[in-house]
Amino acid sequence: MYNISFTPDRPLTYHLEDDQSLARLSLVPGRGGLVTEWTVQGQPILYFDRERFQDPSLSVRGGIPILFPICGNLPQDQFNHAGKSYRLKQHGFARDLPWEVIGQQTQDNARLDLRLSHNDATLEAFPFAFELVFSYQLQGHSLRIEQRIANLGDQRMPFSLGFHPYFFCREKLGITLAIPANDYLDQKTGDCHGYDGQLNLTSPELDLAFTQISQPRAHFIDPDRNLKIEVSFSELYQTLVLWTVAGKDYLCLEPWSGPRNALNSGEQLAWVEPYSSRSAWVNFQVSTE
Repeated sequence: MYNISFTPDRPLTYHLEDDQSLARLSLVPGRGGLVTEWTVQGQPILYFDRERFQDPSLSVRGGIPILFPICGNLPQDQFNHAGKSYRLKQHGFARDLPWEVIGQQTQDNARLDLRLSHNDATLEAFPFAFELVFSYQLQGHSLRIEQRIANLGDQRMPFSLGFHPYFFCREKLGITLAIPANDYLDQKTGDCHGYDGQLNLTSPELDLAFTQISQPRAHFIDPDRNLKIEVSFSELYQTLVLWTVAGKDYLCLEPWSGPRNALNSGEQLAWVEPYSSRSAWVNFQVSTE
């Protein structure tokens, strides 16, 4: 049986539940449509820094932030378009703005639909009229997020889109990764390296972009909790980013539509034609090993 409820405490939080699978998902539409909690049979799947979340002046650390219209950052935070320069801070503005709940259902799954549209502030940073509609679907041990990116204007709209899931893990030393790539870019140094499946996840910080992936999925296995977490995605997503920091109980495996600075460089840049839309999806699957 599927249920959707909400707690009116500030901030307003929606809870999606699958009673049969003992799965629960919590979202805060007013804070960037942020997923703050996902548990499966009592196990936390996501890391979440709630103390940091209580201070709106700080960026969120945890859950599943949305990245739009850029992933990563731009040189000097500048986006250049049609002879003009615009300022976009790291990961864009979608994760900071309030999203509107536009639908829900509990028949085949627990589903909550959210919408974000352009406004005067977004047009100053990103000169395009747009509408995003995201559908969060909890069923069993999977979370599927379907997306529609609509261009409401008369000029072709470039964009990058991504998710930044913070997966909870305590012991990184024994984790095994399966990323379908032969090399990666170290985003801290700018150096490229070959990839043979071996990484030191206990390094002070890893910030790696796999921009040439051969399959639309990746996973890692956490032997500490006997969990396998798989990330799969539609063809829009062409880059995977791995980020983790020593001493923090998270591992981020992030599907991005393109690499950093794609809005300026054009590398793997996505577009939506005037008065049309594109659709995409990302799926997170949890299983026991």
